[in-house]
Amino acid sequence: MMDFIARNQAQPRTPGSDRPEARVAEVGSDCTALQEADRIRADTYGVLARLFRAPPDRALIDLLAECRDAEEADSELARAWVALAGASRQADPAALDDEYHALFIGLGRGEVLPYASWYLSGFLQDKPLAQLRADLDKLGIERAESVSESEDHAAAICETMALLVEPDAGIDYAVQKQFFERHVQPWFPRFLADLRGAENADFFRRVADLGRGFIEFEQSWLSLPQ
Repeated sequence: MMDFIARNQAQPRTPGSDRPEARVAEVGSDCTALQEADRIRADTYGVLARLFRAPPDRALIDLLAECRDAEEADSELARAWVALAGASRQADPAALDDEYHALFIGLGRGEVLPYASWYLSGFLQDKPLAQLRADLDKLGIERAESVSESEDHAAAICETMALLVEPDAGIDYAVQKQFFERHVQPWFPRFLADLRGAENADFFRRVADLGRGFIEFEQSWLSLPQ
């Protein structure tokens, strides 16, 4: 279950191909194929949300390790999936728990702060969070009652995008693009760059590469005529 966002109760799934961008590129204008492409996008957001929300457990590690190696990883995103799958095959849950806590929690604070407000204003729970909450309210989305983290946490942002992208939600591309441009694009690349360069990052360096490749793909996808 996705913990942050009350309306999104789907289990994160690993895309059925290690080359999701290739599958999306093949869909053309067919409605069914477009829905499949959107499910791939939602799945990828779901995987990122799960990885940013809590240390990966054995079940998730094994799921990620099942991604097949592409014969030709001919894009940054494809190579990122392959690298993450390879890292997952070598991963130890206890070591990943330590890495996650050093990166995101630490003693007082972690090495990287995964909050939009921090990147956009330099303060936690600042004006960007208020703007995000206003937009979430318009979309009928709210934080789960059991969650103490704010809605601008990286995992919550990814969960929200997964919900907006899911074909069954019926959210058109204009709304997806608006939310992405307001609440993802302005800060997520910097967050991922900091994560990749963090001293304690090892496995999560591969996660950052996946996120970077996928965000670049999303920028292109949402800029296409729909």
